[in-house]
Amino acid sequence: MACSPVTRLRVIDSHTAGEPTRLILSGFPDLGNNSMALRQRRLATEFDHWRRAVMLEPRGHDVLVGALLCKPQSPGASAGVIFFNNSGYLGMCGHGTIGLVTSLAWQGTLGAGRHLIETPAGNVNATLNSDGSVTVENVSARRYHHQIGVEVPGYGTVHGDVAWGGNWFFLCGEDEHGLPLERQYLPQLIAFCQAVRQALAEKGIRGKNGAPVDHIELFCADPRADSRNFVLCPGDAWDRSPCGTGTSAKVACLAEDGLLAEGAIWRQASIIGSEFTASWHQQDNQLIPSIRGCAWVTADSELIINPQDPFAWGLA
Repeated sequence: MACSPVTRLRVIDSHTAGEPTRLILSGFPDLGNNSMALRQRRLATEFDHWRRAVMLEPRGHDVLVGALLCKPQSPGASAGVIFFNNSGYLGMCGHGTIGLVTSLAWQGTLGAGRHLIETPAGNVNATLNSDGSVTVENVSARRYHHQIGVEVPGYGTVHGDVAWGGNWFFLCGEDEHGLPLERQYLPQLIAFCQAVRQALAEKGIRGKNGAPVDHIELFCADPRADSRNFVLCPGDAWDRSPCGTGTSAKVACLAEDGLLAEGAIWRQASIIGSEFTASWHQQDNQLIPSIRGCAWVTADSELIINPQDPFAWGLA
């Protein structure tokens, strides 16, 4: 009996401020010509094993974020993209968009200037700057709950903001979590964030339209930047970058509190010391955050899916 042929996936790997992105250029099933949100839904319901194949071991790892390049609907757009990780799908990904633009520039299919990118959360504008950095004008951001309290077993009542920056976040200040945002305290930070996320779900504290608040973001002072954060993502991977959508959510809260003026720069550091710069502007009565950072290409290669491989579709 003849063996089925292997499948080859063309990918470019990069990292943005330490956080990896895998851009899939070709090899995935055709998802049609609908919006990115509808194509994402189709990928999740009909072809999720393809996500698992590129995100999970033995080809991927828990920290990796995938970006599937798609043909955009609008003739004026440079690209469409669907984001996913080890546990599911993301509406928007700031570091992933920076990685997408940098990878397409590496490939030679995208040049300097401003580019419209279609995502499941909405259209964003990304500018490839002359110094190689990328500025992402994100989807509109907003605070949904202000300093809402949740009883967290083992920790007591924890207060924080629920905000949208392309994903849903619970943002918690230093006075509430009381933990040093240092890498040697990762087990404690992860355990705290897991407990908070579970408590939010059990207490029914959600985002708009009942969306789960699945990103937990902690803050503290930083000696060089305006603040340092720690972000636990769905799937329990912690963000090495300052998190583009998390920084967008933070900017929205600062703006609503009158602590960050329109156009002013906010320097957000991550737990590993990498930084994004952020600002916001008003557009059509909405707060539009901008995130600027750098990505670096780490691999330009092919992934092989061999149907005879017992782990061809990833280790669950």
